[in-house]
Amino acid sequence: MQANEQIPQQSALINFLTCWFRNPKTVGAIAPSGPALSRTMAAIVDTAIEGPIVELGPGTGPVTAALLERGIDPSRLVLVEYDKDFCVTLRNKYPGVKVVQGDAFALDETLQGHASAPLAAIVSSLPLLNFAAEQRQKLIEAAMKMLRPRSPFIQFTYGANSPLPVESHLYETTASKRIWWNLPPARVWTYRPR
Repeated sequence: MQANEQIPQQSALINFLTCWFRNPKTVGAIAPSGPALSRTMAAIVDTAIEGPIVELGPGTGPVTAALLERGIDPSRLVLVEYDKDFCVTLRNKYPGVKVVQGDAFALDETLQGHASAPLAAIVSSLPLLNFAAEQRQKLIEAAMKMLRPRSPFIQFTYGANSPLPVESHLYETTASKRIWWNLPPARVWTYRPR
């Protein structure tokens, strides 16, 4: 890696850590998602399915980068980020991508005027285990109504179990193997509307 490539990465890490210290509940990790985790999440998105792809809690954008590397047109991506500093970072880093500052737990309201259903995928890096079960349930119910049939809601977690109920009449659930190359190790869960 050349010295000029290190500066943006160091800047992103400093921004990430600053936001984490300010509000650890909404950031939920001590480091951005690693390349192996980001690629695993992006690989689940079917690029042939039409419609917007919504990313929840993109932070400094490592999963966004993996989605773009996968060949997804930037104009299809809608990033929903709560933290205003992360929004500035994302807008500067990915000028062709739509960045919406808003609350992912009020997804219907947040996406109004920015993305319309049916969505091709929702890719989430939200720290769901930091939030009440009722909030998580409300989020997945809203998401299932917005997705195309069989399109994924993709969520990673550092926890041993699914951050959303596995048994549900709304969706089917699958999980990746644990991604040991991420710090900390993580697992990707996929929920698809029935």
